[in-house]
Amino acid sequence: MRLFELLLFLSNIGLFALTFLLKKGRPRIPLFVASGIATLLLVIHWTVEGYRVQLLFSYCITIIFLSTSGYSYFRKNGPQKIPRFLLGSAYTVIAIMLGVTAGLMYVFPVFNLPEPAGEFKVGTQTFHLVDRNREEIFDEAKDGKRELMVQVWYPVQSGTGKYAPFIPDTQILRYMSANYGLPEFTLQHVKYVSSHAYSGAEVSSAQTSYPLILANPGFGSSRLLHTSQAENLASHGYIVAVIDHTYNTFATEFPDGRITSSTTNDLFSPNDDYRTGRESRDKLGKVLTDDVAFVLDQFELIQSGQIPSHLKGRIDLGHVGVFGHSIGGATAYDASYDPRIAVGIDLDGGLYRLRDREELQKPFLFINSESYFEELKIVMDNRTLTDAELNHMGATREWMDQVTEDKKLELERMRDTVDEGGQILYIENTEHLNFTDVQFISPVFNMLGITGKIAPERANSVINAYMLDFFDMYLKNQGGVLIKGPDSRFPEVKFATSLMKYN
Repeated sequence: MRLFELLLFLSNIGLFALTFLLKKGRPRIPLFVASGIATLLLVIHWTVEGYRVQLLFSYCITIIFLSTSGYSYFRKNGPQKIPRFLLGSAYTVIAIMLGVTAGLMYVFPVFNLPEPAGEFKVGTQTFHLVDRNREEIFDEAKDGKRELMVQVWYPVQSGTGKYAPFIPDTQILRYMSANYGLPEFTLQHVKYVSSHAYSGAEVSSAQTSYPLILANPGFGSSRLLHTSQAENLASHGYIVAVIDHTYNTFATEFPDGRITSSTTNDLFSPNDDYRTGRESRDKLGKVLTDDVAFVLDQFELIQSGQIPSHLKGRIDLGHVGVFGHSIGGATAYDASYDPRIAVGIDLDGGLYRLRDREELQKPFLFINSESYFEELKIVMDNRTLTDAELNHMGATREWMDQVTEDKKLELERMRDTVDEGGQILYIENTEHLNFTDVQFISPVFNMLGITGKIAPERANSVINAYMLDFFDMYLKNQGGVLIKGPDSRFPEVKFATSLMKYN
């Protein structure tokens, strides 16, 4: 919550209380002066912080008190008697307005992203990349080439000016609101949230080059919702490129002003059987995996200077990692078969294209939510769900049998990673969206159960700690302490490798 909006709201409460404290017939000078102070706070708030719709009632209360107290102060005939019923109704309305405002300020705060914990300051740059060798299959016109927007975070020498905004264009916020089933105006205040990165700053000269990490958002998500993870890794000496997989994001804006939204769900039909749904997921997955390979190709061109960037000559292409969330986590796993990628992390994502692949022979880390791990454990324990449980899930037994068959193969792949130095973890009290910056936007997501009981700041710090430790171990030949086993600093992290049971 910002300072002046808080002071404005408190001044409204003060004005409301003052109307009861003033004795009947006493001059209204104190109320007029207090209303003037509240109005001054409103002007400062609008000028310095910017207005937001959640404070509409607070603005109205301030103006109402200034108008009525001013009228009473300058009226020559003395105070005007107001009927008790009207006065009581006005007090009730104002009390309701204050309560609604307090609720909206709590549910939709102007929040702060966690500060990066590393020694480096962070810079950011965005690339528009076009794959001339691939046709776009998700565009309705289907006559264009595959285009991607990729945002990069990296260590910088020093930063000047203001941080870049968390959301670079407020138009995107309308799509974000719609994606989560909220009215369009609901998240407009997020435009006031700042990142901790400087646009276009020079790369730090502390090292000659920095390992590259490619990242992939989940289905209907956005590169912007992995800002805090990217900033933290960059502050520890990594170049992090988060890919907006076009038509699989809630919104991707291109340099010419075009905004695309998610259409990849058109691949899926409610009438699909499990096999058809799996084929559609694999088809989408191949596009996402190809995106990663293409972006890695482009970073080779950036490194050589064929694509202009501050990053020229500063990318360590001999040490490349990948991570992702949800289907982006599956993308990270599938993309790790690329020999140029050394290591990867899947954040709470089921795998795809398993029947097209042999086991992955390189280190890989799975970090799951507690609820996702409970689903996996049903398969581990070879437990048969009751009809009531199936009905609750909206699944048939035939569907579940096919899911179980795929999950067993997925679990085999997960177990194979342990032999290569990987691990399988889950974090207690987390849900699927605790692995993105959505968890900071509003506690309403916690109320809906799509983020867990764990505090967002804690979830973020735990995930960042284990991601950094794993990447450090395999891309920098340091760290690796957390991956070895349970740590008293992170009691909510459970190592699931020993729980894996196969039949």
